Amino acid sequence: MPHFLLTWLLTTVSLLITAYLVPGFIIKSFVAAAIAAVLLGLANAVVRPILVFFTLPLTILTLGLFLFVVNAFTIWIVAAFTPGFHITGFFPALVGSIIVSVVNSVLNRLFPG
Repeated sequence: MPHFLLTWLLTTVSLLITAYLVPGFIIKSFVAAAIAAVLLGLANAVVRPILVFFTLPLTILTLGLFLFVVNAFTIWIVAAFTPGFHITGFFPALVGSIIVSVVNSVLNRLFPG
């Protein structure tokens, strides 16, 4: 259970840092970021594998770069269902998904579970 809470908190902080860095990636409060982190975890567990499966030929054709688009779409879905979390377009979602991944990786290295 503590590992889950740490992962949730680190993802929340990653979303807040991304909202600070990326224009168009808007999170209005810590609570909205915390809710978005939970929904992002659920979307990564349920929706993302389905998207990866259906886009596998395109992912292979682009040598894996299309996974950035899948991640952006997943974050865009989460923003649609989270009050206080808005993404103004596809480009902020794409850049935001890359920054969330990088920041989350750095935070996970700094605070190992």
